Amino acid sequence: MRTYPLQIAIIDNDESLNPMYKLYFEDTVEYGLHGIYRTVHELLSNFGRKAPDIILSEVTLTGISGIDGLEYFLRKDEDMKVLMMSCKNDFKLIKEAFKKGASGYLTKPLTKERLFAAVAALDQHGVALEHDVAKKIIHSFQTKSFDSFSRKENQIAELLTQGFTYKMIADKLCVTPSAVNFHIQNIYVKLNVNSKSEALEKLREMEMRQLNAA
Repeated sequence: MRTYPLQIAIIDNDESLNPMYKLYFEDTVEYGLHGIYRTVHELLSNFGRKAPDIILSEVTLTGISGIDGLEYFLRKDEDMKVLMMSCKNDFKLIKEAFKKGASGYLTKPLTKERLFAAVAALDQHGVALEHDVAKKIIHSFQTKSFDSFSRKENQIAELLTQGFTYKMIADKLCVTPSAVNFHIQNIYVKLNVNSKSEALEKLREMEMRQLNAA
């Protein structure tokens, strides 16, 4: 059974933030500060005495990165909960962190309220995902973009899969129907199809391959 206060270890090589982190834990009884560490190795060296319940780690660190550190933490305890944090709200970073076992991702700078809200969500639900990060993930999956298409062709392909007619696409993109037809003919050539139904089927197949690869 979980004992309180939960012990939280922070890894951040920006030592100017240490006073802020310490201040956050001064008047809380639910959470204890296991320690503030500059590197993954420094925290691992302190696991022998008492392991933390939750780790909050910066992505960019000297030596072993925060994301690569996940492997080491989970080797120590496969149930360890690790929150990643970074100034970058980047889908590739977020995806890599979750693939390697992160339980959450926060964007910096962190306020006390956001930090402890994420920790509470992690403790209760096993995952912590703030609105801006969730929005980035959803947007990345919703935005279809195919390398072989131009920007305009990608826009038209997106609207086609949503059921827009040629006229509706023209109105939406503020172009003439003949311009839409020109781009659609180029899309057909690139997809090697001869009709709208064939194009839609091919686009859905391409979309599924993208999602499976993500």
